Order: sequence, then structure tokens, then C-alpha cells
Amino acid sequence: MPDHRAMDGLDLTNDRPVYVIGAGPGGLAVAAALKERGVRAVVLEKSASVGASWRGHYDRLRLHTTRRLSALPGLTMPRKFGRWVSRDNVIRYLEKYAEVHELELVTGVEVSRIEPAGTDWVLHASGGRRLTGRAVVVATGYNHTPRVPNWPGLDAYGGELLHASAYRGPAPYAGKDVLVVGVGNTGAEIAVDLVEGGAARVRLAVRTVPHIVRRSTAGWPAQRTAILVRRLPVRLVDRAARLMCRVAVPDLTAHGLPRPDTGLYSRVRQGAIPVQDVGLIAAVRAGRVEPVAAVESFEDGKAVLADGSRIAVDTVIAATGYRRGLEPLVGHLGVLDARGRPVVHGGRTPRDAPGLYFTGFTNPISGMLRELARDAEKIARALAPRRG
Repeated sequence: MPDHRAMDGLDLTNDRPVYVIGAGPGGLAVAAALKERGVRAVVLEKSASVGASWRGHYDRLRLHTTRRLSALPGLTMPRKFGRWVSRDNVIRYLEKYAEVHELELVTGVEVSRIEPAGTDWVLHASGGRRLTGRAVVVATGYNHTPRVPNWPGLDAYGGELLHASAYRGPAPYAGKDVLVVGVGNTGAEIAVDLVEGGAARVRLAVRTVPHIVRRSTAGWPAQRTAILVRRLPVRLVDRAARLMCRVAVPDLTAHGLPRPDTGLYSRVRQGAIPVQDVGLIAAVRAGRVEPVAAVESFEDGKAVLADGSRIAVDTVIAATGYRRGLEPLVGHLGVLDARGRPVVHGGRTPRDAPGLYFTGFTNPISGMLRELARDAEKIARALAPRRG
């Protein structure tokens, strides 16, 4: 069983462990990899259990990466989970992962600020506690703080507005007119979930037309292609992807979703991950999901779109992404870029902040869980005692 304790049970007379902030897949993987190498790692989690962000995802969610390529170091995912693992099974896997590796996990503790103290690090935690460790791994998650645009007139909008992080399933929206804002993977999947769940009308507001790819083609998952091409020249991948998408993905221009005029991999390098089709193509072709222009503002209870049209809807679901939310924790250390992302990740540590590591703050085309597993091994190698 994992050493799972509340804050009051934390031994503050510790041996300067490595503190891992966050008990999601990234934090658990790092802790397991460190323990495997004989390094004491204490995982600090502000919620009551592991995988808190996964527990908050919508019911329909399944991994877009395959089971075999989504396992963390030291524990495979059971075959019974199927090829595309459900949200609930991801949670079960994370719980089992902490148990199998007997991780030192402390729940109910929130770290508000990290500061260097000589060669050590001091963590300011719940209840005025100060914890000292020889290194810190920040694994608080890519989807940390929901972001809702400050649309003009939003305060006067009389309908229901929620961020996608608060969406669980379609039942509350049966018979309603819903506008989903944002056509990333989350927005696309929620739109499909709504039409399948009985929403009267579903519109999908699109600012930048996405690249859409098949999750799997003739049994070959898109993830494996992404792994193979990620180090090839951008122009070459863009050309190959353009040809492949023309063969595999129908032209939806007549339905309001034209093909992008920029390369797929060029967009990936800018942080835009392709939308993996889990029903969006069929729903758009059938007219059940209606692409519309981006939302610019709200006026007289209606959403004002970029093309000048105004639409009245019962509910607006903002699938508009997240902020990393790292500024209070490490913003004073000069380790974040202009967009609030860590300047390094994985086994590298900032030049002016040795001993501080980050994992899970990129959105790789090759799969988040796969890259978290790789990062964990790199961080563990960097912090493990040298042999020989």
C-alpha cells in the first residue's frame, strides 16, 4: 500500500527529500522513478486523492493515445482497459500506480511558493508549514487554471455560461440550444457529446480552423505516426500530412469548416495540437454540429460573432483552454517565459535555479502520458546518485 498521509502526518524532520508537487500522472511517475533509484521522493497533493484533474474531466473522455503507449514507468495498463482508455480507468490506473510503487504521498497540502535556500529549496505550504528539500519537481499540470476570455458584454449575458472544465455530460442540456466556443479536442468532443445526448441545437465557434486527423487509420494510430515524424523537417511533415489528410478526411468547406491553409506540423510547433476525430466529422457532415464564426462579444443577451451575426443560445460552454497558473509558485524565480510556461522541462533545470524541475507543461503531439513517462526517467537520472 502507498504511504498515504495527511499533512499532520508529514515528518518535518526529514532527510531533505525531493519534493514533487502534484499527484497527477507526471508527479507519480517522477516519484516512482526516483524511488527506483534509491532517492526519497515525497509527493505533495492539495486535493484528497491522486489524479484530481482527471476526476474532473467529462464522462465521455477517453485517451486519444493507445493503452500501450500511455503507461507510466514500472506498471503496464491492463488489457481489459481496451485500446482507448476511459477516464475512469485512467483514475483506477493512477490509484493502482501509487499503491504498487508504495509512493510517499501526502494529501491535503498546497504549496504556495518555492524559494531557494543555499543549495536547498524551501516550500511554503498549507498551515504556515515550511518544508526543506534538496530538489523540487513541479508537476501541477498543463490544465491547471481554466481560462475564459473577457468578452465585452459578458456580464449582461442572461444565459448559462460554463468553462469546459465544469462540463460532465449532456443530460443537463437536453433540448437546449448550446454554443461551444473553441474547436480543440475538448470543444470538438463536447460538441459531439451534446448532439448525441439530445441537445436541440449545437453550434461550434471557430476562430482558427483546426487540422483534423483520424485517431486511427486501418488500425494504425495517429500517435505512432506522430512519434515517427516529430524529429523530421517541418516542411516535409507538413507536405506529407496535407496529402494524408486529403485522403483520410473529407472536405468540410461546404459545412463551414474549410481545410486549414497552414501546415499541420507548423501549427504543432506553435502549440496547436490537431483534433482527433471521435465523431466530429460525421456530426458536421450531418449538420448536427454547426460551425460558426468566433465569438467577439455579447450584446442584448446574444453572442456577437466575428462575421457580424448575432445568435441567441441557452448555454455557452467555453472550451477556451487553461493557464498553467505557475506565477504565484515560481514566477519570482525567472524560470517562466512570457506565456507563463517553464523555460525548461524534463531532465533539465534552469541555469539560475539548479534543483528545480518541471514536467507536464508541454502538449506534445506524441502523447502527454508517453512524454511524462520519458520526463520522469530523465529527472530521476539527473537526481540519482552517480554510480561507479
